Amino acid sequence: MPTVTLAAPDDFDGWRDAARALVAGGVPPSAVTWVVAGGAGDLLGGDDAIPAATAPSFSVPKAFIDMTGRVVCNREPERFALLHAALAQLRTRPKLLDDTADPLVNRLYLLDKGVRRDIHKMRAFVRFREVEDAEGEHYAAWFEPEHHIVRRNAGFFVRRFAQMRWSILTPELCAHWDTMDLSFTPGAAKGDAPGGDPIEAVWKTYYASIFNPARLKVNAMTKEMPKKYWKNLPEAALIPDLIAGAGERVQAMIDTAPRGQSVAALRAEAATCIRCPLYAPATQTVFGEGPDTARLMFVGEQPGDQEDLAGRPFVGPAGQVFDRALAAAGIDRATAYVTNAVKHFKFEPRGKRRIHSKPGVGEIDACRWWMDRERAAIRPAVTVALGATAARSLTGRVVTISQERGRAIALPDGSELWITVHPSFLLRIEDQAAAGVEFERFVADLTAVRERAVDLG
Repeated sequence: MPTVTLAAPDDFDGWRDAARALVAGGVPPSAVTWVVAGGAGDLLGGDDAIPAATAPSFSVPKAFIDMTGRVVCNREPERFALLHAALAQLRTRPKLLDDTADPLVNRLYLLDKGVRRDIHKMRAFVRFREVEDAEGEHYAAWFEPEHHIVRRNAGFFVRRFAQMRWSILTPELCAHWDTMDLSFTPGAAKGDAPGGDPIEAVWKTYYASIFNPARLKVNAMTKEMPKKYWKNLPEAALIPDLIAGAGERVQAMIDTAPRGQSVAALRAEAATCIRCPLYAPATQTVFGEGPDTARLMFVGEQPGDQEDLAGRPFVGPAGQVFDRALAAAGIDRATAYVTNAVKHFKFEPRGKRRIHSKPGVGEIDACRWWMDRERAAIRPAVTVALGATAARSLTGRVVTISQERGRAIALPDGSELWITVHPSFLLRIEDQAAAGVEFERFVADLTAVRERAVDLG
């Protein structure tokens, strides 16, 4: 059984040369042992001879080479054998990587994903601190990677900090740049890295000043910046207090903020909106309408065919259902502000017809620019999201209507959000009895928000 000994845990060149020879020699992956020099497996002995080539050479996709360069950096002990198995299959299955249902391919993609994420985290969370040595200014940082990524990631820091002498210390391998040459030394201890420098206080002040409590999403923040990295980040010491005081800071911002532009001014500005590609095929921007002092704001999904032609929201079939429900709930539409999460009609042409097409996340997010400014201008006591797209726009997340319907959701500005169905949902119910029941539920939702707007003054 051949035993291949690689020079280092991330020895891509060594793996590539050996794997090519093994496949060319017809050696099955199951018959090969892969070890790293100096590791426990290395005690088994040196390399056995690899048989001479018995099969013609063949090419592999560039995507496989790129992925392999990352997967060899993973700490998974079986990574070399898994890559060898994939290389052997590529001879007869050149599109192997396209088969994501294949267990081997799926496993390699997961290993690749782990290394990609670790590379990203190293680039995001390395913090250099200034130290002095015999040659003058030098910057050092401590990082604890999950995988063998230091050598592969060093080039990024060379390009990013080309004119700065620096060292990145990790438990396994250290990288050093002297503005001319890149070198590596064995791993270090955390105590070898500096604990702080004078610039750190300036950085903390800057971080605190750009912290926006109104945009705070703790779960999203800790997902992107896991707490295990905090101990090496100077700004992390500020995070608990910033989170604790976020609510008070948001309220202070609300209390001192001036009222936004008038709706008329926003409508004129939005008429030339090109923030997403939907403006091109649409007839015109369909902005919201209603008084600047409305206590109730209703937000739908997007204009339909008739709204696109008329330039007004909710004037088509769904708008007629909406008007009937408003009247039944005792709401005068003229006193409410009615708009859509997306301001241009998205459709697919079918002959002479234009068929509604659901807005994508990018289009919803692009139009939040207008939604935020509309809400700043109106300052409604209660905002009603009609359907999942409107709820996504107003909350920034995917919302299940059945779970959120019928209850108030506090918004950062102190007002309330209520979520219900879109009137077009009622039009799609074919059974008349069921449609009647759902219409009454919709009216009940509107009645509740009318009463809530009165209670909030």
